[in-house]
Amino acid sequence: MCPRTATLTAMTDFVQVSTATESREQAVELARTAVRDRLAAGAQVIGPVTSVFWHNGEFGTGEEWQLLLKTTTDRYPQLEKHLVDHHPWTNPEVCATPITSGAERCLQWIRSATTPTD
Repeated sequence: MCPRTATLTAMTDFVQVSTATESREQAVELARTAVRDRLAAGAQVIGPVTSVFWHNGEFGTGEEWQLLLKTTTDRYPQLEKHLVDHHPWTNPEVCATPITSGAERCLQWIRSATTPTD
């Protein structure tokens, strides 16, 4: 296996997770608790953003606040559960996108920041 392939394979150990909320305060609280509990290394709240969607059979648009979190694939199941359990919506969007490339120091930070301390 060539060194570049090994590096790319190792980098799929990380994901960026996204969700959205109705308010900035809801997004910040989800970010705060996820990072506090070491389920994510860090998070950004972006917004407001305009969403266009189908929901309950109806077409709509709305204003939302997007939340992006960085974590490891090992911690993803716990982060997903946390987001779903604490989200103000009954059926929130929670999606994970593999991080296929990243600065080594950043990836080390994600790994160390999401390692449980107990």
